[in-house]
Formats: sequence, structure tokens, C-alpha cells
Amino acid sequence: MTNAELDLRLVRCFVVVATHRHFGRAATELHLTQSSLSRQIRRLEQGVGARLLDRSPQGTALTEAGAVFLPLARSMLAAAAKAVARTRAAADPSRVTIGFTTNIIVTPAVRELRRRHPDAEIATRHLNLDEPRAALLDHRVDAVVTRLPLAPDGLHVTILYDEPRALLLPADHRLAGRRSVTLADIADEPVTRAADPEWDAFWRIDPRPDGSPAPDGPYIESVEDKIELVAAGAAVAIVPVVNGIEMLRADLTVVPLDGVEPSHVVLATRAGDRNRLVADFAGCARTLPAPPKR
Repeated sequence: MTNAELDLRLVRCFVVVATHRHFGRAATELHLTQSSLSRQIRRLEQGVGARLLDRSPQGTALTEAGAVFLPLARSMLAAAAKAVARTRAAADPSRVTIGFTTNIIVTPAVRELRRRHPDAEIATRHLNLDEPRAALLDHRVDAVVTRLPLAPDGLHVTILYDEPRALLLPADHRLAGRRSVTLADIADEPVTRAADPEWDAFWRIDPRPDGSPAPDGPYIESVEDKIELVAAGAAVAIVPVVNGIEMLRADLTVVPLDGVEPSHVVLATRAGDRNRLVADFAGCARTLPAPPKR
């Protein structure tokens, strides 16, 4: 076996052993006997010309060569999986997965796509706010309806509609009940923070138009965390205007935020994707209705 003839099955065996650092657990995951797994690892080591693993009564450890090979092996397996996914998508354009993020409704567009292609396999998948780009590039989904900001490299991004932004407040907040508020009204109010710098800057409006920093609030990892922190009075949050939050939580209210640019809801797909279902979904998504103005 030459370097150009590496057997991916052997590479996977190595990655599983290196992950578990234990031949027994790796053999169980791979549905192999330990003796068979040992033979596979020896074949791989012969092929690459280096010992990759050291076994001892204390467990299994990577050699120096193994530590170098492990990230490359994982990249090989990921590239192979992507190649298979893209090839299958090209050979079988009758399957598509539509992703969407929190408080975005894709149902009308998905129903129209199913009406146009009754024999196609059309699935939907909810994604966390930080997942759309990775989910597209990893082929977990074929299209995503989400909100900006979204890094566009390798993607095709189309704005579908705009949503005004609003302030999410506790129902007993001093600004609750106002017809609208401005950034000046919340100049000293802590605003919930996000880990992604671009997302955080947009949704906190940081810096403010006059150059001042937005007051720091607590970091949040999920919409549920944000809602709970705001309801508890620990911070306020800038959110897109969507229906439903006040129906779900009587202790919260939403007040329109004047003088700021709107949020943009977009359709994102992989650049150069030739799946006809993706192209057809793009047409269906352009008819998605924007939320009613408050």
C-alpha cells in the first residue's frame, strides 16, 4: 500500500482508536474484534511507514508521528464524506433538506415545493443561530432561511425581506407600554451579548451611531437564555419584530425600536449548487411573507 493508496477504512480505524485511546472501546464502536483492529492498525502503519500508536497496560497513546497524522486523517475522512454527499446530491436531485433558524417560518415555501415536486424527499431542519454556514458547507442542509449577519464565503445569499427591530423588555420595565423607543432611551441599559463578534455588534448596535459602546449585558447561548434573563430584569435585548413572544410570556413585552436599520431575513445556499430542488425552493422562498408591521 502506497501513500496514494491509503485505505480509508484503515484510516477510520486509526481515528476511532485515537479518539478513544482504548482498543477495546474502539473495537466495540467499529464492530470488530480487538485482534482484527490491531491488524488493521498495523496495516495502516506499514502503509504510512511509521508507528502511530503505542499500547501499554496503562492504555493507548499517540506517537509523535500519530499526533501529526491524526488531524490529517480526520480531514481525509471529512473530505471523503463531503465528496460522497456532493456526488449523491448530483446523482439524485430528488432529495433536499431545508434549514431554518429561530422564529422564522418556512412552512408556506416548503409546502409549495412539495406541491411542485410530490415525488421528492423534502425535509426540514431547525438550526441554532450559529449553525447555518457550517450546516450548508457540511451538506447537512441544502438551503437555509436565516438572518444576517452571515459570512458569505462559499455561499450564495439572497435577501428575502426585512424585519424592523424592537426592544424586548420585562412587562414592568419603565419603557414598557411606549409606542416606540430610541437608542437614547436605552443608553444605560445593559444589552444581552453573543459570542460571535459580528452577530454581537449587529444585534447590540455596538458601537452606537455616536461612537459610544453599547452597555454590556450577560452573555447568552440560546434564545431561551435570552428570554429568561430579560424576564428577570437582568438586561434588555434587541430582537426582530416577530409575533408570539407576548402570547407565550405575559411577563415580557416588545416595543418598536426607532432609528435603526432593520434585520434582514435571507436565503443562503452553497455557491454553485446545481440541485434543481434548491433552485426551485429559492423561487418559493421569495414569496415568503414578511411579518406584519406593529
